Amino acid sequence: MRKTIITIVALFVVVLVAIGIFYEKDEKKGENLKSITVAEVAHSIFYAPMYVADSLGYFNDEGLDVEIVLTSGADSVAAAVMSGDSEIGFCGSEQSIYIYKGGATDYLINFAGLTKRDGSFIIGREDKEFNLTDLKGKHIIAGREGGMPAMTLAYTLKENGIELDELNFDTSIQFASMTGAFIGGTGDYVTAFEPTGLQLEKEGNGFVVASLGEIGGEVPYTTFMTKKSYLESNPEVLEGFTRAIQKGLDYTFSNTDLEVAKTIQNHFPDTSLDDLTEVVKRYRENDSWYKTTYITEDGFKRVEDIMMNSSELDEYVSFDDLVNNEYSKDAK
Repeated sequence: MRKTIITIVALFVVVLVAIGIFYEKDEKKGENLKSITVAEVAHSIFYAPMYVADSLGYFNDEGLDVEIVLTSGADSVAAAVMSGDSEIGFCGSEQSIYIYKGGATDYLINFAGLTKRDGSFIIGREDKEFNLTDLKGKHIIAGREGGMPAMTLAYTLKENGIELDELNFDTSIQFASMTGAFIGGTGDYVTAFEPTGLQLEKEGNGFVVASLGEIGGEVPYTTFMTKKSYLESNPEVLEGFTRAIQKGLDYTFSNTDLEVAKTIQNHFPDTSLDDLTEVVKRYRENDSWYKTTYITEDGFKRVEDIMMNSSELDEYVSFDDLVNNEYSKDAK
């Protein structure tokens, strides 16, 4: 009996020591993580692979403690990175072009892509068969002037033979206020990301009638960018960050809509699992995400074409200056 008690006590001590060792390792690992802030342009399920990377600890695995901060509006994201408030910006790649054309020497460089088309949906007041020509003569809340949502919509309309003077193309309302204005009675149509579109439907305030991404085609719509100086002095951080995002993409493509929804549910506590799953399904069906973080030159040129169509750019800029694919694998 005495031997049994001694054995049990010895095993208990071994377990306590083991727990202490693992705790100490985890504590040290946490101490060694490098803190970085990512300014995100919007909080949307459209960016599911990034939230997957965060929820599954892929950033931590790369030695990074990543804080994702909502910074509404791509111009605000760019300002946050340029001022040093955030190390990485996550928004439309057009912002890097604006900064570069503005003459900044320490400009923004895109180092990883995530979404490959517009993630917004056109929302109307009636649930009916829709064609882009239905927008003629109507008032559509399109987004901020010079922002990707408004410019992509304008470009898509032109590609389908519709000129802006054939409708009320409203760019006077800031991105964060668009759906509120629509609910308040402004406009016949509005564009919005998910889960906003689904919420409007469930509340009876509108109906998703079309996917702008599906209509508009492929483009590096949302990318990760950082200052030139930060890229040059922190290659290991950006390499690890890109690797974590790639793992998030891999997980998203290799798991079901439900599994992805469960993984990112902590980022959307006010959205039900059923709604999360439905929105992930919508974005997957729209082919919204890149297979890898690699940004193609053709895709970047299309961004410039979209900007030129809105008279926001008068000539092409250097792809090699504004895109660095060093840490990304070409999917081709």
